[in-house]
Amino acid sequence: MPTVAARAQPPLAFIPPQFNPVVLQSLRYVMPWWIRWRTHLAQIQAEDVERLVSAYQQFQAGQTRVLIAFRHPSPDDAFCLAYLLWYLLPQKARRLKGAIAGTPHIHFIYDRGIPLWAGQWLGWLYSRLGGTPIQRGKVDIMGLRSARQLFVNGQFPLAAAPEGANNGHSEVVSPLEPGIAQLGFWCVEDLRKAQREQAVMILPLGIQYHYVQPPWQAVAQLLTQLEAESGLSHAIEAGQMQRLAAPLRERYPLPEVATALYARLLRLGEHLLSQMENYYREFYHVALSPLEATADDFNTHLAQRLDRLLSAALAVAEAYFKVTPQGSVIDRCRRIEQAGWDWIYRDELQADKAVSAVERGLADRIAEEASLRMWHMRLVESFVAVTGRYVLEKPTVERFAETVLLLRDTVARIQGRNPFPRPQLGRQRVQMRLGEPLFVSDRATAYRQNRRQAVADLTADLQAALERLILP
Repeated sequence: MPTVAARAQPPLAFIPPQFNPVVLQSLRYVMPWWIRWRTHLAQIQAEDVERLVSAYQQFQAGQTRVLIAFRHPSPDDAFCLAYLLWYLLPQKARRLKGAIAGTPHIHFIYDRGIPLWAGQWLGWLYSRLGGTPIQRGKVDIMGLRSARQLFVNGQFPLAAAPEGANNGHSEVVSPLEPGIAQLGFWCVEDLRKAQREQAVMILPLGIQYHYVQPPWQAVAQLLTQLEAESGLSHAIEAGQMQRLAAPLRERYPLPEVATALYARLLRLGEHLLSQMENYYREFYHVALSPLEATADDFNTHLAQRLDRLLSAALAVAEAYFKVTPQGSVIDRCRRIEQAGWDWIYRDELQADKAVSAVERGLADRIAEEASLRMWHMRLVESFVAVTGRYVLEKPTVERFAETVLLLRDTVARIQGRNPFPRPQLGRQRVQMRLGEPLFVSDRATAYRQNRRQAVADLTADLQAALERLILP
């Protein structure tokens, strides 16, 4: 998450991919150590890797162009993807006696904003690994041209997260952005123009996290911390606990620790919602009238209030930047982000242009203001995948932990802190699954007849394919 910009900056420069095999081999050598140092991943496994072996063999034989569309539930996904490609894939190929030349690798698309908050060194590293950046909130001509070129002519398959950003949920796929489907059809067109007979394949990849040992105590401790920071006591009245935990008790034979945590989780969520509703009501004059709650569906009530609050938060930022509120929540977030960047990264501040001290000072004030207004959008980003019934539908420790961590992100942002890196609640194992490939080439006729519908259909099919990869 970008922090408040102290000063206006020159325009964001495009970071061209500059693949360096020495960087790849160096990183491959240290990756197991880096995973142990930077993550709590105890085990990384993958199913149906033979599909990836086949895709690489076809790619290297010049028969296909391949895009790996991977789920993005966590910041640790990059480590998992690297481990899959550099270790699990070659092992599987050797067992199948299938030849894969060299070290399996990918070109990949990443958000241009990542180096802004994670460090400029990461932009350098991603570039040398063959990555290409994209600015998500506008028609990024250079970014799209680079991704399109890599898909058609890159020396490796391309990889991208069609959800656009990590959503914090192992078992919920956020609405997909249409860019992956569009890239697929562009690749088909570009190959046809070049009179190349290669097929275009999108290979879905699911990524799911599980705790090795259920970290109930760590979840409870983090919840206690959030309650204290939010002005709540961790003690909860017996009557309130009975009322809030009743829907869970009626469905599942859970231990008392789980039902107690569930009641506290709902209470904290409702408390934070009330605080934020009052905040927008009082200081931004947003009309948020009380919603009637039914005793038998408190979760749905909270979800309705959350949806309304997120829309109100986006409206505050949209009004400031004069951005028209249209499309999905994700679409609205991207346009706000780009509007803020346009006010922070200014054309008139390029090195070859003279700027007076007063002009510089005014630009800095605008940059500060834009960053503060983008805060509303960052708040919304954390909750894109929240449904209000995630824990109730399946009260596993993973779903408890993911929900508490999202609330922790919100509390951190409210206090003006960067929520990353997140606290580690326990050792995790990762399960990846390769899905059946989607052949974009087979849809070329449909695309020529109705481009928008073909892109929408492929996006919907990819969404369904990724959802099927979630383990029950």
